[in-house]
Amino acid sequence: MSTSRPHVIIINGVGSVGKSSTARALQAVTAEPFLHVAMDAFVEMMPAAMFGHPEGLVFETIQDQGKPSVVIRTGRVLERAMRGMRHAIAAMAAQGNNLIVDDVMIGQGEAAEYRRLLSGHALRLVGLFAPLEVLEARERERGDREIGLARWQYDRVHRDVAYDLELDASAATPLENAEKIRDTFGL
Repeated sequence: MSTSRPHVIIINGVGSVGKSSTARALQAVTAEPFLHVAMDAFVEMMPAAMFGHPEGLVFETIQDQGKPSVVIRTGRVLERAMRGMRHAIAAMAAQGNNLIVDDVMIGQGEAAEYRRLLSGHALRLVGLFAPLEVLEARERERGDREIGLARWQYDRVHRDVAYDLELDASAATPLENAEKIRDTFGL
């Protein structure tokens, strides 16, 4: 096992872009073990009553250029859980764990918090991109997402976030993107 600082790879992208698939592929190709931390696991920690509740998580479908767009509204319960997730990730890294985090960050505030909390670790932010039409097709194919989430997130998720690496999920498989991450950061 290496004695160097733990690596924390944060993969940020719109829902259905392939963050979890890329994270699992990266786990399979790195020289050292990496734990996969999924934002969805923290969201699912909320009580069922908080879904559709203004204190938790509310999805509101609106029309955007004649297509559904699902606005995400978060309340204090979910906001605390997400701050807790970022602090938990820092605590895991402080114990020497290499981590791959798949997240949907809206704007630079969350990225700035990760940078502050993980300043003592080898932190890399990876932006995973795909054209909107690809994301919407994947959203429909999955069948486990509200149609329109990708449309609302599309212009918000990467806004003002400075990445260490940007990848096109429509031009490469999750394994190919994982290998690119591994090779770029010497993992």
